[in-house]
Amino acid sequence: MKKTGSLFFIILSCQITFAQLPAVSKKKIHIYLLAGQSNMAGRGVVEPVDTITNPHIWMFNKDEQWVPAKDPLHFDKPVAGVGPGSSFAKEIWKQDTTAFILLVPCAVGGTRIDVWKPGAYDSATKTHPYDDAIRRAKKAILSGELKGIIWHQGESDCNPALSGSYENKLRELIQRFRTEFNQPPVPFIMGEIADFKGSNKETPIVNLAIRTVATTTPHCGFVTVTGLLDKGDQIHFNSASARELGKRYAAVFLSVK
Repeated sequence: MKKTGSLFFIILSCQITFAQLPAVSKKKIHIYLLAGQSNMAGRGVVEPVDTITNPHIWMFNKDEQWVPAKDPLHFDKPVAGVGPGSSFAKEIWKQDTTAFILLVPCAVGGTRIDVWKPGAYDSATKTHPYDDAIRRAKKAILSGELKGIIWHQGESDCNPALSGSYENKLRELIQRFRTEFNQPPVPFIMGEIADFKGSNKETPIVNLAIRTVATTTPHCGFVTVTGLLDKGDQIHFNSASARELGKRYAAVFLSVK
C-alpha cells in the first residue's frame, strides 16, 4: 500500500512538472522566437533522440500552451519535422543550466518575406505569418523575457523578381519585430540559405543581402550553412544537418549577445 502511494505521488509530481511552467523569476525564463520558412520549421525525419525532453526546455504549442519541447516543434504543415530549434535551445541552456528556455515556433513553410508583414496572408497555409507570430510571441512573453529571434528564410525569394529587394525588406522586418516588442537591442540571428542544386543564380544575391544586413545592423548575426546536407529533396536540411544548424545559431547568438 505504501509503495502504491509513493508511486502515485511520483506520477502526480511528474504531471505537475509537465503541465505548468516552473515558479521561478521571469529573469530566469528566456524566450526565443523561431521564424522564417520550412528550413526553420524543420523537415528532417524525427528520430528517437529528437523526442527526448529536458525539463528546462519548453515550447509554445499550436494551442498556445507551454509543453516540454520535442520535435516537431512546428505545426505549419503536416510534414513538419526536425529543424534547428531544439538543438539551438539545448546549446543555449548549457550556458546557464539554471535557466528555462522557452521556444515560440512561428515559421511557415514556403513563405516569401512579403508575407512577413502586418496583414499579409499566406494562401497555402491559410495563415497570417507575421500577425500570428506577433500574437503568439506577445502572449508567450507574459511568462518570461524575450531574449532573441532566430530567422531562416529566403529560398522563396530566390528569383529575379524578388531577390533584388530582399535586403531592404529584411531590414524593415527586423525593425518591425524590434518595434513590436519595444526591444531595439533584441538579438536577431539570420541564416544563410542553401542551394543544394547549385543552379539558382539568385541564391548568392539573397545570401549577400542576408550577410550584409547581419553585419551592418546592431545586435545581429549571420549563420553559415557550409557543409550541411539536404534530405534528398535538394531543398530541406536532413535531420543531422538541421541539428548542426541549430548549434551554429546558438554559437552566433552567444557571440553577439
